[in-house]
Amino acid sequence: MGDNRVEVALQQQENYRFLAQYEGDTPDLITDEPAPLGGNQGPSPAQLLVTALGNCLSDSLVFALGKFHQPNDGIRTEAVGHLGRNDDNHLRVVGVDVTLHLGHPAAQFQRLERILDQFEQFCTVSQSVVTALPIQLKVLDSEGVLLKG
Repeated sequence: MGDNRVEVALQQQENYRFLAQYEGDTPDLITDEPAPLGGNQGPSPAQLLVTALGNCLSDSLVFALGKFHQPNDGIRTEAVGHLGRNDDNHLRVVGVDVTLHLGHPAAQFQRLERILDQFEQFCTVSQSVVTALPIQLKVLDSEGVLLKG
């Protein structure tokens, strides 16, 4: 990404199964559609979108915690994409719920309110799609206390 680009080459292997190849040392990835269209040999494009949102928000939280020298280990994330049909009856991802679980109780953090107020701005993916795709975000500490959302 040194030249501010993200590139992927997709090569069809069979039906809906593709080999995704990335630059550098990033491992290849098989993508596929679930049955009955595909063979479910890898994540579908919708799963990749939801994964990208959850992963990017997780990375952004790790970054923001580290920036303030706070514990940034043990984070766990759940991301759920909601599928629905548009006016033309085409299947779409109509929303994504992301729940981030900190690896420690809230009491172990300093400046947590400030961190939680700004970490989303570091997420390239969510900030790129949020105008077209509703994202519901929650952050809980390791004891299940709701801190944001």
